[in-house]
Amino acid sequence: MSIVRFSGVTREVGTFVILDAIEAAVALGDRIGLVGPNGAGKTTMLRLAAGRDEPDRGTVHRKRGLSIGLLAQEAHFDDAFMAAADLRTAVRTGAAHLDLLAAQLAVMERDGRVTEPAYADIQHRYEVLGGYTLDQRVDSALSGLGFARDAWAKPPSALSGGEQTRAALARLVIADPDLLLLDEPTNHLDLDALEWLEEHLRRRAGSLLVASHDRAFLDATVTRVWELRDRRLTAFRGDYSAYHRQRVERDARAVRETETQAEAIAREKELVQRYRSHRKFSKMHEHEARLERLEADRREAPRAGRKLTLPQSSLAGGGPSRSGEIVVRAEDLKIGYLPGRGAVDADGVAATKPRVVAHAPFLSAQRGDRIGIVGPNGAGKTTLLRTIVGDLPPLDGRLAFGHNVGIGYLAQLRGAALPGTTVLDALLDTIPVTPGEARSYLARFLFRADDAFKEVRSLSGGERSRLELALLGIQPANLLLMDEPTNHLDIPAREAIETFMRDSPATLLVVSHDRRLLETVCDRLWVVGDGQAVVFDGGYRAWRQAVAGGWTVSAAVAEQARRSAPGGRSVPVTRSHRSGPSGEAAPRATSKGEAAATGRSAAAVSTRSKPRAAKLSKDAYRRQKAALEADLTRLGLRKNHLELALGDPAVAANFVELRRVTSELADVDAALAAAEDAWLEMEERAP
Repeated sequence: MSIVRFSGVTREVGTFVILDAIEAAVALGDRIGLVGPNGAGKTTMLRLAAGRDEPDRGTVHRKRGLSIGLLAQEAHFDDAFMAAADLRTAVRTGAAHLDLLAAQLAVMERDGRVTEPAYADIQHRYEVLGGYTLDQRVDSALSGLGFARDAWAKPPSALSGGEQTRAALARLVIADPDLLLLDEPTNHLDLDALEWLEEHLRRRAGSLLVASHDRAFLDATVTRVWELRDRRLTAFRGDYSAYHRQRVERDARAVRETETQAEAIAREKELVQRYRSHRKFSKMHEHEARLERLEADRREAPRAGRKLTLPQSSLAGGGPSRSGEIVVRAEDLKIGYLPGRGAVDADGVAATKPRVVAHAPFLSAQRGDRIGIVGPNGAGKTTLLRTIVGDLPPLDGRLAFGHNVGIGYLAQLRGAALPGTTVLDALLDTIPVTPGEARSYLARFLFRADDAFKEVRSLSGGERSRLELALLGIQPANLLLMDEPTNHLDIPAREAIETFMRDSPATLLVVSHDRRLLETVCDRLWVVGDGQAVVFDGGYRAWRQAVAGGWTVSAAVAEQARRSAPGGRSVPVTRSHRSGPSGEAAPRATSKGEAAATGRSAAAVSTRSKPRAAKLSKDAYRRQKAALEADLTRLGLRKNHLELALGDPAVAANFVELRRVTSELADVDAALAAAEDAWLEMEERAP
């Protein structure tokens, strides 16, 4: 039985048709994912289902007495929510119907009416709806969606926009309506909160209609998919992965059928002409009739949507230059904020002392690494990226860059655009190229025709993200730091970014909550949490399995410290060798997501005072540099060969050979670490 039905629904904005004659129904218990490119009408569908908007033609039928909850992308909070004394009370307002039942029970108990059938009926309803477990469910929702206990006492007005949206989601979870409508619910959730929400939605008995670009989330929560494409809706069975397979097969079949039909039409036209020339009119009319039927039933091949294409070469010309084997290395690094530059106390008041967000005992990225930076919201992932790029100074420790490292930075929080600045202006202000070259480049990022003249301040979230990606690619960079690069982007754009990252020769440091991106792109992780940052030698799935088995950041840091202590066993990924004295120059920071190609020698940051080593002569520097880089290349290749050998079943089955390979790999690791340290020391003594 359907609880919401769309019958011939058409929605228009001015002369533009968003939805055209939509026919669809939501049944009790359905879990439906709504997919389609940005601007396809997903939000419009949700608002129509909720009764917030009305169709221009057709009707939306809702079951009588149906309770509906809508979480919009730009949440609007009612007076009861914002007037609540604290966050916990605001979330609890989602169960106002239970508070009403509790009040009725209290009145009947006070009046001595507990033996009446009405009291038993209300009490039974209160129990079935979860009234007796309400407080536990409120606490579970707040914890699950990432709110620390000390935040529960804050008033809603003191929360950030993202926190308010998460609180609104928690209130919807507590309200538990018959139909839950969610518009991009994963935008402000970290990985733990995502997994909690997925588990809740899987266990929930009510119906769900969710619009999302998060493919992993859709795979985990939905059993049907509605696709909005070319103003029409098509229903598919299964999760997102099943839908994607079906869509690819349907498109391929439609292309084949279109080609076959086109060939048949061409053949019939040829026969008509042949019989006309031979004056065989009866045959000619016969084939004219066939041609007419084919033309009347003519199908068009599915139109390929505009696709984002990220170029591997920069607009300035050429790809990134080759960096040294070591790209960036941090030792005993403390990241955070200085007084007057963002440092605040726990109560939100400006701090008078530096505030340390996280401590990284040892982090290292080598050329070609694709590293995902993960952890809870507020743990310090963005702070770590900003420190590496130079936006924030390190509070303590050492941060060193390798030879010839050029940095490109895509910030999560973009600066406000100047009034009147267009997309084309933003590009031309950054690099001196002709308007034609600029527009050709912007077209690769879907800014075509008049889109290039849109004001930056009026761009949607997805359009602004595409513009920042375009600015990132202006100058060549061999170290890309990207903070939530898929935010606000639709699925085709996310897939384009993943393809770019997989094919790029640059070293990548990526902060992301997009699990599909982390799984398909990143082979190592830096995990930030509990005030610390540590390397995890494995991909996203391996990390989540390790966490389920009890792995924690604190335990990993302690193990790293034990292994790097005197007498401890060295570990290739988490070695903690000391390098020589550091210089003073910091890498030039990029702003507003624009790429910076430094193309200079190693830059280092240090807050410790250490004596400077004597400078080398130019000839000595050149000889030492060539020798060390040759050693680094040779040892790096040998390490790769040995690691491949360890994965060979024949080696794994031969104990003697396995011991030989393992022993040699340990020697190569030690030699590589020593060569890296020597290279860093040599760079600090450059003339």
